[in-house]
Amino acid sequence: MLYREAGQFKTTYEADGQIFPIRQDRIGILLLLALAFFVVPLVATPYLFSAILIPFLIFSLAALGLNILTGYAGQLSLGSAAFMAVGAFASYNFMLRVPDIPLLLAFALGGLCAAALGIVFGLPSLRVRGFYLAASTLATQFFVVWALTKVPWFTNYSSSGVITAQKLEILGFVFDTPMTKYLLVLAIVALLALLAKNLVRSNIGRCWMAVRDMDVAAEVIGIRLMHTKLLAFAVSSFYCGVAGALYAYAYLGTVEPEAYSLDLSFRILFMVIIGGLGSVMGSFLGAAFIVLLPTVLNVLAHALGISTAVASNLELMVFGALIIFFLIVEPHGLARLWQIAKEKLRLWPFPH
Repeated sequence: MLYREAGQFKTTYEADGQIFPIRQDRIGILLLLALAFFVVPLVATPYLFSAILIPFLIFSLAALGLNILTGYAGQLSLGSAAFMAVGAFASYNFMLRVPDIPLLLAFALGGLCAAALGIVFGLPSLRVRGFYLAASTLATQFFVVWALTKVPWFTNYSSSGVITAQKLEILGFVFDTPMTKYLLVLAIVALLALLAKNLVRSNIGRCWMAVRDMDVAAEVIGIRLMHTKLLAFAVSSFYCGVAGALYAYAYLGTVEPEAYSLDLSFRILFMVIIGGLGSVMGSFLGAAFIVLLPTVLNVLAHALGISTAVASNLELMVFGALIIFFLIVEPHGLARLWQIAKEKLRLWPFPH
C-alpha cells in the first residue's frame, strides 16, 4: 500500500521509458539528493566528510564501474585499481602539461585514457572467460603499477614517487575544504550514476546482459561480441578512471602508485559482490558496507577496551567472517534485500 504503482498510467512511450517510472521512486531519489546536497553539509563534521562520506562516494563510483563490467556484461576483472591509477595519473599529467586546462576536462580525459587501456586489456575477453579472464586482468594491475613506478615521466621525475595533487579549482572557485570537496564529488557521482542507470536500460545494456547470460546465443541473434565486450571494458574503465582521479584529488591529496594496490581491487570487487551484481543501487550499498564496517568495528573495539594491536587483527577477522556469513545468507547482495522490501511494501498491511 505504501509502495504501489496501481493507478499510475502511462500515456506516452517517453513516460513509460523514464529512468524511474514509478512515482515513489522519483520522489525518493529527489528527497535523497536534496538530503545529500542541502542537509548533510549543514550537519556533518569535517571528519565525517573526509573519513566516511567522500571515500564512500568515490568507492561507489569505482564499484559502479566494475558492476557495469562484471554484473551487467559478465566479464570478471581484478584490475579496477589499475584503471583508477591510470585515471589519476593521466589527470595529473594533463593538468601539469596542458596550460589552463579545466579540472573537469582533465578528469574526463583521465577517464578516457583509462577507457583506452581497458579496451587494450579487454581484448583477451574475446578468447578467454571466467578465471582465465580474471588472471589476464590481474596482469593489468601489476603492469600499470610497474609502469607508473619505473617510468619517471608519469610522476614528473619525482624522487619519492609521491606527488602532491594540484588544487581543485573550477571557474575560479577552489574546493579546499572537506565540505566543498564532498559537494564536488557528490555532483560528479550523482551525474555518472544517473547516466549508468540510463545506459543499462538502453540497447547497449540489453546487449551486455545477453552476453552475460549466454554469449553464444547472443552472437546467434546478431549481437557483436567484440563490440559489446570491448564497450563494456571501455565504459567500466572510464568510471574507474574518474573515480581514481577523485580518489587522488579529493581524498588522498597525493598521486602515488602505492595507493592503487591489488588490495584496492579486491575491496572494489567485494563491494560489488556484497552490494549485488547487476544493480546500480547495489554498488552504493556495497560501498557503504565496506566503508562503514571498519569504522563501526573500531568504535566497538575502543568501547570494549581492546588494544589497538588486537583491534587491527580482530577487525580483519570479523570483516572476513561477516562477508562470508552475508554471502551465505543472501548471495544476491544487499540490493536483493531492497527488492524484497519493496515487494513487501506493495502488499502491506495485507498478509503475504
